[in-house]
Amino acid sequence: MAMGKVIAIAAMREGKFVTWLPAYGAEVRGGTAHCMIVISDSPIASPFIEKADTLIILNNPSLKRFKNCISNKGLLIVNSALADCRGTSRRLDVVNVPLTDMAVKLGLEKVANTIAVGVYLAKKRIISLSTMEQSITEVLSHREKLIAINKRALEEGFFWAQKSKTSHVSSLT
Repeated sequence: MAMGKVIAIAAMREGKFVTWLPAYGAEVRGGTAHCMIVISDSPIASPFIEKADTLIILNNPSLKRFKNCISNKGLLIVNSALADCRGTSRRLDVVNVPLTDMAVKLGLEKVANTIAVGVYLAKKRIISLSTMEQSITEVLSHREKLIAINKRALEEGFFWAQKSKTSHVSSLT
């Protein structure tokens, strides 16, 4: 949820129209809690997203729950350390990233989501890296110890995505 808020704030800082709709269920870290973010150059009619153009999937339960919520030719960023993404009857741009493994190497498993945001920024190019870093500082100002590692995680994901290739798949199970 925190990284969704960071994305929304960064997009607003860059003059975009934004909605951020968190959905807290009975889930705790590792479950399928989620948020919907709409970023636009024009006013937004509804914060609800039926078919997203991008999904960031951090674990297998989320993949199972949300795999049908992405539009054709959408970008699917998957934590390949915790979710197995194979094979739908539609075309998707899939980026399998070992987010959890990368986060552990940085020293904090919880920054896997921030690495995913870095990958998202590199692939979509709708918000600048520097604006996102400013938003991390703002959102995490009450937890100063987490700011530096989250900025490193953001950059790690961004630069990883610049080096990687997007794989195109025609099915998702």
